[in-house]
Amino acid sequence: MENNTTKWYLLAFLGCVWGSSFILMQLGLQGVNSIQLGSLRILFAAMFLIVVGFKHITQIPLYKWKYIALTSFFGTFVPAFLFAIALSKIDGSVSSILNSLTPLNTLLVGLFFFGLDVQRRQIFGVIIGFVGCVLLVLFGDGENTTENYYYAILIIIASVFYGINVNLIKKYLSDLKPLTISTGNFIVMFIPALVVLYFTGFFDIVHQEKVQNSLGFIVILGIVGTGLSNILFFKLIQLSSPVFASSVTYIIPVVAIMLGYLFMNETLSIVQVIGALVVLVGVYFSSKK
Repeated sequence: MENNTTKWYLLAFLGCVWGSSFILMQLGLQGVNSIQLGSLRILFAAMFLIVVGFKHITQIPLYKWKYIALTSFFGTFVPAFLFAIALSKIDGSVSSILNSLTPLNTLLVGLFFFGLDVQRRQIFGVIIGFVGCVLLVLFGDGENTTENYYYAILIIIASVFYGINVNLIKKYLSDLKPLTISTGNFIVMFIPALVVLYFTGFFDIVHQEKVQNSLGFIVILGIVGTGLSNILFFKLIQLSSPVFASSVTYIIPVVAIMLGYLFMNETLSIVQVIGALVVLVGVYFSSKK
């Protein structure tokens, strides 16, 4: 009973934190470019986790490091850059709704590659979610031109990567503590992220006022929205199922849309609202057992 209650608290908390992450990314992009944002997000999270979890690294068996590397690649490293690039062209509210395809992709990846049992209603949910995604992407409003919607594909790819990540953790890393997995992930990513940041020319512009102003938002994004949240998300995966854990993305669009409306003057067209509802109906059915 305690585990059942805890998983719902974790789901709600992560939904709020990750829903807020979209506006933090947009604020961060006011001072740095997309690649710099992705690198800095990883580096700040890595520094936080190395400080709080370094002694846990010895708990990772040598043969599990390949899974640690895979989950760091699919779960954080590539998606961090995909989201940053996409958010330079499309609204955070649209991105957050597309991200709600994660449970659908978790289901599909689990079905085809991890032997996950799937019922007919879950397949039905996948089809509904796909239709909603098409409506959301094709019928834009305001500054989101058709050309910009090509960037929506990056969010969809990221959601597939998240689906792979959740299934990998559930199958191969469930016996490790969440802090151990998170710290291992970011130790693997630290040097690659630092190298990427160096070649963007960030250290030549770090003294600029607009860059320094954006760093505060990126620090919060890295430590809370990435480092701490990863620990709690891995705990949620261990307490529940892959599809339930990924259903945190049901909550994210609501939070992101509210914040985007309040602080970023974002709007959604009527067809996009309908598409968002269809997506959420799809992910609801996909999570039913």
